[in-house]
Amino acid sequence: MKGLKIWAGAMSVALVLSACGGMSNTGKGALIGTAAGGAAGTGIGALVGHLTGNTKKGTIIGAAVGTAVGATTGTLIGRKMDKAAAAAKALEAAQVEKTTDSNGLDAVKVTFDNGILFAVGSSDLKAAAQTSLKKFATNVLNVYTDCDVAICGFASSDGSDATNLALSQKRAQSVSNYLTGKCGVSNSQIKDVKGYGEDPNYLIYGANGKEDVNASRRVEVYLYASEAMIKAAEAGTLE
Repeated sequence: MKGLKIWAGAMSVALVLSACGGMSNTGKGALIGTAAGGAAGTGIGALVGHLTGNTKKGTIIGAAVGTAVGATTGTLIGRKMDKAAAAAKALEAAQVEKTTDSNGLDAVKVTFDNGILFAVGSSDLKAAAQTSLKKFATNVLNVYTDCDVAICGFASSDGSDATNLALSQKRAQSVSNYLTGKCGVSNSQIKDVKGYGEDPNYLIYGANGKEDVNASRRVEVYLYASEAMIKAAEAGTLE
């Protein structure tokens, strides 16, 4: 029965938030907090597990947020993620989106086009890319240090599967190495670095149904609430 109740709560939050696509993270966070703390825990655990592939950590963080029943926790986390998204949107050469998991919990996705970051076939960062990443670190990652980070590399369907997988991993790692080695970002903040190659689940298609190969070639940086952020929200001290 316990498992059934958790599942039902998670479904309730998913249904509530499915109609909230235009709301800010703050508004969504308030709904999450009032709907069910346990369902929120399930959702954030799912998000962390999806981004990092670490289901154990997702379970731990999910359990932590699951104890926070009420609007305050969700509102504070949502507000913090809104601020991080606004700071990222001030940057050039990056696309910023608010994204959610299946339960409607909020994260921020920052997409850097590979054409901006790298020369064709290379995993060495261009000079302009280094400038963009320094600004990203200075204005976002080094300010919102209680956001955990996952870095994901993607390729188009051009070329061999093996080549694209290796290149996407090297490119994601190059971004991570530069952020931590040259921009002062803590190694502990970056929880996962992974290349997905030309995985068909992540290819991007245009309105004509054909793949947009330039859009498919990209590096995405996800920011999501860390365990420390969740605990601060539970205590009412998150700013």
